[in-house]
Amino acid sequence: HVQLVESGGGSVQAGGSLRLSCAASGYTYSSYCMGWFHQAPGKEREGVAAIDSDGSTSYADSVKGRFTISRDNAKNTLYLQMNSLKPEDTAMYYCAGGYIGSRCDLAATSYNYWGQGTQVTVS
Repeated sequence: HVQLVESGGGSVQAGGSLRLSCAASGYTYSSYCMGWFHQAPGKEREGVAAIDSDGSTSYADSVKGRFTISRDNAKNTLYLQMNSLKPEDTAMYYCAGGYIGSRCDLAATSYNYWGQGTQVTVS
């Protein structure tokens, strides 16, 4: 039974920082691409950042230079460091896990497993 559990969301003023974490269980975490997505009310879920099993990363243009995705395979944990936050970053943030043969990109179809989400609010 695969479980992804996000934490670290909250409310912050514009320009501030947050660090999201995603703990994975029941999953050979280190072998797969992992990603972060966000979804604002009334909008579609969008890919924010992805990291492959070899550590290579990709980012949405809107977060390049501000967000950093990383993974600790020993702890089965994924991170998203978010700096210089903007009000438009306000959304529910979801952790996502890929599958064998999936592309490691920012498309939701590249992921099989999803967490419940953690809310980020920037004012």
